[in-house]
Amino acid sequence: MKTDTRTLVLDAAEQEFADHGFDGAPLRQIIARAGVNAAAVHYHFGSKEELISSVFARRIGVMTEERLRLLDACETESRGGRPPLEQVLEAFVGPALRLTTDPAKGGKVFMRLFGRTLAEPSEYLQKVMNQHFSVVTARFGAAFRRALPQLPPAVLHWRFQFAVGAMGNIMADPHNLKEVTGGLCDPADTETAIRELTT
Repeated sequence: MKTDTRTLVLDAAEQEFADHGFDGAPLRQIIARAGVNAAAVHYHFGSKEELISSVFARRIGVMTEERLRLLDACETESRGGRPPLEQVLEAFVGPALRLTTDPAKGGKVFMRLFGRTLAEPSEYLQKVMNQHFSVVTARFGAAFRRALPQLPPAVLHWRFQFAVGAMGNIMADPHNLKEVTGGLCDPADTETAIRELTT
């Protein structure tokens, strides 16, 4: 089956951004890798910024659907009461870490790309991330408040941020943990990583 032009460009951009960074991957390099002409890129995306946003949108959209499906199930099971904290956390971190082992959802390439957002922060990237994660942040923020009603709002925000940071660190640099632990901890063992992080 022939891959459509838009997908070719998204695949090429995802790989180039992961390999060279957002500033280090010029459009001409992406165009060459995709095997398309410049007009096709401008037709589908308009600008490099829109291309970056679209690269994230197609992966984050799938992850968001899975997170919300798991959270819905958790909240249904708790019947409006306090949802179990570990279930809420697993619904949040599980889809992100499992995505990294599924090539159809971006796999290791997207994992490295996500790591770039931590290593190369910018006002534009932060805006893109906030836009794509706004629904998740709102839904999970409310779920954490129900799971931990005793915590002051500021403390809850700190802890949610720490959880995001721990998850991002595993995604951005999975080889380091394996190396420094002499193979004792291997983030490639996704289910163990999810269990340890939620615990």
